[in-house]
Amino acid sequence: MSESFPRLHARTRRFTLGVPRGFTIAPDRVLFLRSNSGVDAVTCLWELDLASGAERLLVDPLTLGAAEENLPAEERARRERARESAGGVVAYATDATARRIVFALSGNLYLWESGAVRALATPGSVIDPRLSPDGQRVAYVTGGALRVQHVDSGEDVEVAEEEGVTYGLAEFVAAEELMRLRGYWWSPTNDALLVARVDEAPVQRWHIADPANPDREPNVVAYPAAGTPNADVRLYVYNLGGSRIEVPFEQEYLLTALWDAHGMALVTLSRDQRSMRLLKIDPATGASTLVREDTDPAWVDAISGVPGHLSDGTLVWVADAGGGRRLVIGDSPVTPPSLQVREVLDIDGDTVLFQASGEPTEIMLWTYAHGTLTPVVAEAGAYSGRRAGGVTVVAGQTLTSEGTSVRTIRADGTVLPIRSVAERPGLDLRISLVRAGSRGLSTAVLLPSWHVEGSAKLPVLMDPYGGPHAQRVIAASRPYLESQWWAEQGFAVIITDGRGTPGRSPAWEREILHDFTLTLDDQVDALQSMPHPDLDLTRVAIRGWSFGGWLAALAVIRRPDVFHAAIAGAPVTDWHLYDTAYTERYLGDPTEGHYERSSLLSDAEKLQRPLLIIHGLADDNVVAAHTLRLSSALLAAGRPHSVLPLSGVTHMTPQEVVAENLLHLQLDFLKKALG
Repeated sequence: MSESFPRLHARTRRFTLGVPRGFTIAPDRVLFLRSNSGVDAVTCLWELDLASGAERLLVDPLTLGAAEENLPAEERARRERARESAGGVVAYATDATARRIVFALSGNLYLWESGAVRALATPGSVIDPRLSPDGQRVAYVTGGALRVQHVDSGEDVEVAEEEGVTYGLAEFVAAEELMRLRGYWWSPTNDALLVARVDEAPVQRWHIADPANPDREPNVVAYPAAGTPNADVRLYVYNLGGSRIEVPFEQEYLLTALWDAHGMALVTLSRDQRSMRLLKIDPATGASTLVREDTDPAWVDAISGVPGHLSDGTLVWVADAGGGRRLVIGDSPVTPPSLQVREVLDIDGDTVLFQASGEPTEIMLWTYAHGTLTPVVAEAGAYSGRRAGGVTVVAGQTLTSEGTSVRTIRADGTVLPIRSVAERPGLDLRISLVRAGSRGLSTAVLLPSWHVEGSAKLPVLMDPYGGPHAQRVIAASRPYLESQWWAEQGFAVIITDGRGTPGRSPAWEREILHDFTLTLDDQVDALQSMPHPDLDLTRVAIRGWSFGGWLAALAVIRRPDVFHAAIAGAPVTDWHLYDTAYTERYLGDPTEGHYERSSLLSDAEKLQRPLLIIHGLADDNVVAAHTLRLSSALLAAGRPHSVLPLSGVTHMTPQEVVAENLLHLQLDFLKKALG
């Protein structure tokens, strides 16, 4: 291999470039996104012919003069929230038949139709274009205003605009924490739009400066920290004839909306997240009817893909019942409590395609139709998919195969592959999935490929995320590539999913209510229960990013008897500084007194072990103030530590040189810290 793993890992965006994604199933073809190679960050739009199985390139951004992207600030923010690290055509929308396709590129609006691409003139940079179901009109956001253009005539009209507010965009917490990246929805009759109006005036303003360029104005962001006001979000139905009807809702958060042939529905969530309501809306009046309310004394989880309807209008929902997270059709759970439903992916007539886990490390595909549950895949792994018109697209990874495989299953059972052109990492995974500790924690153990058992003691590197809504230990190969590289450097790497992580049961996820530090107890439990004789427990390091960064710093501060060095990347050090929707869900209202237990600042004087803190100074999710406040507290306590500031870097680190050198610098730190 001509390039080192760290460089290739960085160039390939963690080996995600060249992997097919973003599927849309049309009557005779499947649309998808993929770059031209595993080191090409420019995403193109493709199609798979369902008759012949042939692939065809539909849109190459380079032919449209988009080699260098000039993105509006709103689009950069949307990509940060979506964790989108590639460029080019990263999102697109179609009409109901997928004969017309729209996408934004460098702020310009484009339409694909009948093999040709043409630009549509707009008065400003375009965000999130979406076609009406009949394909006659395209709505888009520009400068915070929502506009609609008639595709054939070019007539372009303003639907909603107001100084100081935005229309048609998701607010920060919706996009970052509540899985809603959109802010408007077309009516099924093509003549109206349901639009979110977002007023961020109540939200406190934070200033994110670029210390490396002091001549630049700080970036001012509306950041709703725990206990402070959220944005004011309201909904309106805009009829293209000119009328506007408000759709009021009482709860704090708008989770999602649905407007299909069976009507309009909203899902809302209370500020304390203990109550979630499904509302049926009359689009003519804005009046609402409560369909159901799900409650829990801890919190209620929002599940992607619902609500939905079967062909006869029967409600499709997901709810906690009988100890499990279950698919609900009408009022009846149709999956067993032992099968944890993760997401509804598509509803195709009377068939529901969904992800679910029986074993927590496996994310499998299932269908439900006419009273029957059917597995879509047989081999254990992590899968996603789409379904429409009897055609199913399955994308998945396993531990025994390298990379992501994608296949299309036609209604007649014929299987058509969709190529991945991702780079091969050149690593041999040596991994064991085990259940560790008294709680049977899902744990992955990775050893160097060259290690001979009994030949030497290996220092240990704990490599967790460890927090809610994220899972590290799954039966798939790609998530372990970076960890295997660490193993090749001479470490035994241990990854553990403790309490709070998904896939096991709702009760398991809610055990961390009001106390994140339980996750550290689980890391210690897993480590100390390892039976492997070659682990040197006198040399144990821990590293992580975001919640994992907080966990790593907590480990060396509170358990120096177990952990001997830590690398904390973008750590949340003071939960008062993190956002409302996430923090209040788990720790409650700041006035209730649960935050100090999970804070790193009050225990800074306890640090006895080497600690490296890494933080991007342009991070608008976990702002750099977290690291600076911890560093100040450590300095005041006389505790030596290291801080690596990353100028111009956000919560993601897509820059190749930064991402590559970060691995080398962390390795050097751990070698010195562990001797």
